Amino acid sequence: MGLLVVGSIALDSIETPFDKVENALGGSSTYISLTASYFSGPIHLIGVVGKDFDEKYIKMFEEYEIDLEGLQIIPDGLTFRWGGKYHYDLNVRDTLFTDLNVFENFNPVIPDKMKKDSFVLLGNIHPSLQNHVLDQMTQPKFIVCDTMNLWINNEKDELLKVLKRVDVLIINDSEARLLTNEPNLIKAARMIREMGPEYLIIKKGEHGALLFYEDQVFSAPAYPMQDIFDPTGAGDSFAGGFTGYLHKHRDFDFENMKRAVVYGSAMASFCVEKFSTQGIEDLSTLKIHDRFLEFLELSRFEDDRKI
Repeated sequence: MGLLVVGSIALDSIETPFDKVENALGGSSTYISLTASYFSGPIHLIGVVGKDFDEKYIKMFEEYEIDLEGLQIIPDGLTFRWGGKYHYDLNVRDTLFTDLNVFENFNPVIPDKMKKDSFVLLGNIHPSLQNHVLDQMTQPKFIVCDTMNLWINNEKDELLKVLKRVDVLIINDSEARLLTNEPNLIKAARMIREMGPEYLIIKKGEHGALLFYEDQVFSAPAYPMQDIFDPTGAGDSFAGGFTGYLHKHRDFDFENMKRAVVYGSAMASFCVEKFSTQGIEDLSTLKIHDRFLEFLELSRFEDDRKI
């Protein structure tokens, strides 16, 4: 069974202190699908674009063996566009414009052959759409969900309905605190898991990520990047690598979940090295595994001395 990915597809205009690009490929389902495709298939992408979506991007998806039967192309509409400017502290950015265009009326319709997919990854879209997707599925085995502060602030009741249905929630530290009104991440994690998700991942940007399951906590290191050109899509690349690895191995014990988190972190580290999707294009299995081993080395040490 395949991995169903639902989210946005966008054309991004991004400026950082180092350079800028216009109308570059972006969107949550784009980053998720590309990174997941390195691990397992088939990847079934659900999204919507307009008449201005370049054919070269369609061909790129197909080259990565991403199934586009669920991609809606609206002939009289324009693709979702987003513009952002990052500061020297790349954790800080200004949104310059958001033109939803065809994404404003996006109604994800799951083709019949995809309704039996065993894995579902719900990108950062309105919680009502996330629930709508799950309503169409036939008992998926594993559901991963992303969300953001906008939905926590404005659509919390609908979001809580989603959380009761998912196996993994992926959010960042500020979103975890906002969702629970609890500053301590350990306490916040317990509260979020009581909302439904069996597993919780809290991303901490340049400080790595935390994985929570029952009474166990795993802290994944951050990769020491010398060159970060564009943070856009890093979180979605993490989600794609994490879920793609699990889809390949179908093993949900805590040790394998930890490996999945590290592979997700590895894919995110590739993403930020270049603009748009360039950092996650044309990677080899060897290069991905080598980056995974570098992550392991960051947190490994031996010490037989006593206090």
